[in-house]
Amino acid sequence: MSRRDFIKTGVASASLAAMLPGCSKSNTEAATHGTTVFTGGTVLTVDDNFSEAEAIAIRDNRILAVGTDAEVRDAAGDGATVVDLDGKSVLPGFIDPHTHVIAGSVVDSVMDYVGMAKYGTVAEVLAHIAARASKTPAGEWLVFRNFDPAVQEGPDALTFAELDAVSTDHPIFVLNASGHLAYANSKAFEVSGVTNNVEDPPGGEFVRDASGKLVGVMKNNVAFLKIASNYPAMAEADPVEGLVGLLGKWSERGLTTVSELSLGALSQSPADAQVMAAAARTGRLNARIRAYPFYTVGAETWDQASVKQGDGNSLARIAGYKLVADGSNQGYTGLQREPYLDSDDRGLAYMAPEELTAAAFERAKKGWHLAIHGNGDAAVDNILDTCEALRDAGIDLAKVRPRIEHCSILHDDQIARMKELGVSASFLIGHVHYWGVAMRDEVFGEKKAQLLDRCRAVEDAGVGFTLHSDFMVTDPVPLHMIEMAVTRRTWKEPDYVLAPQEKISVESAIRAVTSEAAWQLFSEEEIGSLEKDKFADLVILEKDPRKVPEDTIKDIKVLETWMDGRQVYQA
Repeated sequence: MSRRDFIKTGVASASLAAMLPGCSKSNTEAATHGTTVFTGGTVLTVDDNFSEAEAIAIRDNRILAVGTDAEVRDAAGDGATVVDLDGKSVLPGFIDPHTHVIAGSVVDSVMDYVGMAKYGTVAEVLAHIAARASKTPAGEWLVFRNFDPAVQEGPDALTFAELDAVSTDHPIFVLNASGHLAYANSKAFEVSGVTNNVEDPPGGEFVRDASGKLVGVMKNNVAFLKIASNYPAMAEADPVEGLVGLLGKWSERGLTTVSELSLGALSQSPADAQVMAAAARTGRLNARIRAYPFYTVGAETWDQASVKQGDGNSLARIAGYKLVADGSNQGYTGLQREPYLDSDDRGLAYMAPEELTAAAFERAKKGWHLAIHGNGDAAVDNILDTCEALRDAGIDLAKVRPRIEHCSILHDDQIARMKELGVSASFLIGHVHYWGVAMRDEVFGEKKAQLLDRCRAVEDAGVGFTLHSDFMVTDPVPLHMIEMAVTRRTWKEPDYVLAPQEKISVESAIRAVTSEAAWQLFSEEEIGSLEKDKFADLVILEKDPRKVPEDTIKDIKVLETWMDGRQVYQA
């Protein structure tokens, strides 16, 4: 993949700060929106008191007033458009604080989905790949995503043995649903020039057998991108149009702010920031983006590209820096205190503890917010040790706002440390729903699985938390994410509730995809709640999520989505 030629939009290399201010049509044309009053329903403000209001008015791209019908109409004045909600509910626009929209939009468009929603077994996945191979000219790539042997019955991995049996005439590449593992056949290795002599990159691994020969399994993107980057469609895709199109589709789910937690992963360079800026400049983005430069690109590289914390505008902004302590629990690369179930394997540290601390300190002293990926409990230990080291070195953690991404396995002592250090959590709640049974039966065992995504425990301890999808690991459907956190029911065994003591209220779950998410993204002054002078980002739902059976929250219909004062979706 050519970094220089990667972007097809003709955007010249420039700092994000130079490219973004004032570039958004949704900001510059805000004055044309006029004044609209929404009344006759329930307005859930999600302010500090979770206040309810009768009506809300927006003017241009800001919230003008929230309160009683009379108060809001008076503030709006004559000539305002009045919308009768007819008993419907208005909430702040939903926020997903951990997605991968830039790389994800391209991958979504050029890789064939073979995940659990379509195929229940590995045999079915292989049959689908074989069918594709039979219809594809020799030499052309076959590329797939969201394969997950943790929930799809069959072999634990796709090695040369499985994939070469399908075809040795086509390069085949399969991305694991976690995004931390991938598999390829020998042809893909061959055309990529990766031989048995390849060295493992720092924080990654080309898995080998007992004799030292490659088996076709790769851990972490620093390894598998040596294969995937040779797939021609990746370089030919238009990432700007892909991003605009993806966020357009997500409007129907009520999303008004999303995130990019591995900025640079697509092009393996700061060019990803240009993709975000170019998409914002189109004036067609239906959601705001908060982005985190990815550590594998290199801090020095980001600095040389003049990408800084806070660069951008209200539509697209650099919100922090992303570090990664380990891999995926269901992929057995999450770093654990104790070995995985029926194993002596404790997972993989993507960054050694001293490396993690050094990188975090270097970024934090320059004013960066830190989002640090940690799935296994030992990885969480390493992250908390890093945060403690930063505090002891004089770094004000309140300004850094460190958050642990996924924060999957948590012990009571770790929650206490998080509270002490001011560290928040962001939970991939789909781990409970989609992988809960696998965590119990294959990954950890019943006892340790109880420590997965401890929403209630951190809430009770006064530790802030959010819910996220980690798209493309799971789809970003906020209402379903709310239901997952409230019920903790599992996909594979619908009557099984994983760690029922960790259930949270509907209101707490709503906060986790609105106001708390805005805080984690350093955007709490502009979005996340329906309060005067904040941006007019809102969603209208057919029903109040608090007043339906908890196992039907995901079925509530999104009727309208408004972002920056304009209607971007109507059912």
